[in-house]
Amino acid sequence: MVTKTKSYPDVAIAPGEYLAEEIEARGMTQKELAGRMGRPLNAINEIIKGKKSITAETALQLEAVMPEIPARFWLNLETDYQLTKALINRRAKVD
Repeated sequence: MVTKTKSYPDVAIAPGEYLAEEIEARGMTQKELAGRMGRPLNAINEIIKGKKSITAETALQLEAVMPEIPARFWLNLETDYQLTKALINRRAKVD
């Protein structure tokens, strides 16, 4: 018999937090990242603050600037973030 357990995180961490850590580790500013991606600084800032999602196009742009981090990684972070937020909201409605 197989027992399945579902455990979901209690905290949703926006992919922008990881992005902020990554650019800091590289000694890069948000402005520099925006310029390399061909995006407005405002868009990068909103991603980092969790106000804007990472789209497929954004993930590809991030991969172009940081080729060792694949676009799929950024999209997976975004998907996990959105799913965790939805699950947290669902639990809050049930409680």
